[in-house]
Amino acid sequence: MTNIFKMGKEKTHVNVVVIGHVDSGKSTTTGHLIYKCGGIDKRTIEKFEKEAAELGKGSFKYAWVLDKLKAERERGITIDIALWKFETPKYYVTVIDAPGHRDFIKNMITGTSQADCAILIIAAGTGEFEAGISKDGQTREHALLAYTLGVKQLIVAVNKMDTTNWSEERFNEIVKEVSGFIKRVGYNPKTVAFVPISGWHGDNMLEESSNMPWFKGWEKEIKGGAKAKGKTLLEAIDSIEPPTRPTDKPLRLPLQDVYKIGGIGTVPVGRVETGIIKAGMVVTFAPVGLTTEVKSVEMHHEQLVEGVPGDNVGFNVKNVSVKEIRRGYVCSDSKNDPAKEAASFQAQVIVLNHPGQIGAGYAPVLDCHTAHIACKFAELQEKIDRRSGKKLEDNPKFVKSGDAAIVKMIPSKPMCVEAFSDYPPLGRFAVRDMRQTVAVGVIKSVEKVDKSGKTTKAAMKASKNSNSFFHFIYLTYLVDLVKEVFKHQFEISKTIWFLIVSIEILASKLNNETPITLKKSTAQGNLVSQVTPSILRRVGKVLSTRLFNHNS
Repeated sequence: MTNIFKMGKEKTHVNVVVIGHVDSGKSTTTGHLIYKCGGIDKRTIEKFEKEAAELGKGSFKYAWVLDKLKAERERGITIDIALWKFETPKYYVTVIDAPGHRDFIKNMITGTSQADCAILIIAAGTGEFEAGISKDGQTREHALLAYTLGVKQLIVAVNKMDTTNWSEERFNEIVKEVSGFIKRVGYNPKTVAFVPISGWHGDNMLEESSNMPWFKGWEKEIKGGAKAKGKTLLEAIDSIEPPTRPTDKPLRLPLQDVYKIGGIGTVPVGRVETGIIKAGMVVTFAPVGLTTEVKSVEMHHEQLVEGVPGDNVGFNVKNVSVKEIRRGYVCSDSKNDPAKEAASFQAQVIVLNHPGQIGAGYAPVLDCHTAHIACKFAELQEKIDRRSGKKLEDNPKFVKSGDAAIVKMIPSKPMCVEAFSDYPPLGRFAVRDMRQTVAVGVIKSVEKVDKSGKTTKAAMKASKNSNSFFHFIYLTYLVDLVKEVFKHQFEISKTIWFLIVSIEILASKLNNETPITLKKSTAQGNLVSQVTPSILRRVGKVLSTRLFNHNS
């Protein structure tokens, strides 16, 4: 039953992260969805199945599919996210991998920061569920991180129901327990679909199970007070509310990875959070300030006219080596509020789980978008009420678990972050210490560093071409301004003659196409233009024509 849905471009694209405790069945469940509804060709599946059988792992064929893809991706053989996608009747879904081992929490945070919805896989087996939600288990932490990092939609899949003999009682017990802790994290359980499944056998995955006749289906509240209902996990994914995409904001694209691909060059990969990215665009990478031109943009091996928010894209950049940019950097439009390095930032921090006290000088690792960098708590400015936000104390000496504070933070290495109010995905973070999440926070304001790094030849050429017309208009605008200013004091013809002669002298003094810089103050700020002799001479021609028309 492979490829039961045809890939359709007209469908909305959503990103799903699969989270949960180690061995809860994430790989098997995800592999099953990709296997049955995905873009893996039959030959690849048969190859993986054969290898799994030869190694005596036939019973793990779905997980094996996923693990093989994972291994190939890690060895650099392929970065084909196309293999990590599947389709529902309504959506085009990309799966973001989030391994369950504690060691992978860093990657899990990175993946989660790009997701529209999280599927929390809970193992129903005796002892397994309890281990997952214990203090040392990852279930609670994953749910908390997902919520903090802005994943506001959640599906809970209660997996391995076959190991409980399809017990209704066990399912209800788990739903009650999980509802309680996801509510404490911040989710409203009434908006969450709880689905009993078997990721291996396929029960309630794509089709209704005959093993659980007692399950009358899941029901959840959606926007506008309406209710969504269904029986399967696939239907639950279909009930995800379509994400709104901030295309009108300036581009922000945190890099997930950077690859060197033979015959193509350097290809950064990441999710467009705001704005759009397209070929021909001149982009700047923060915090290094490197500027270059985008050659092409692709998603799932298909060239895109433009990448929009929510798209996981790879884009080819000119004259940039793979060593110059890295994961955690942020790509932005060089001409529209380009991203910059943060010298420091002010954040509202909630301490969740720290064994001692946190004071000025504390320097844990911050996980913000795809960056993982140690930041110093430079100054505890206020202790506040975590619910109302009211100030409780100025300049507290320390904060402890349960406290909320306004803190000035200084990154230990160059880092790019944004105020939550401007760019939410780049303005929330988790604080990691002692291999666990000790605090979460949102950024209120950022002190930015004005730094210009390398500008590639491709970027200069692209800028020159795109700006020539603008400079032309700009200079003719200046002429109109001069005419306006002097019209009562001098004859217009004298003013224009003066300008033409000045332009000709200036153009002849400049060598070849060496540019000069013109500045102009406007209500929107300062306009700075690079002007070459050829542009000046073109303006001179326009002025000559105007003068001729005026005198005749």
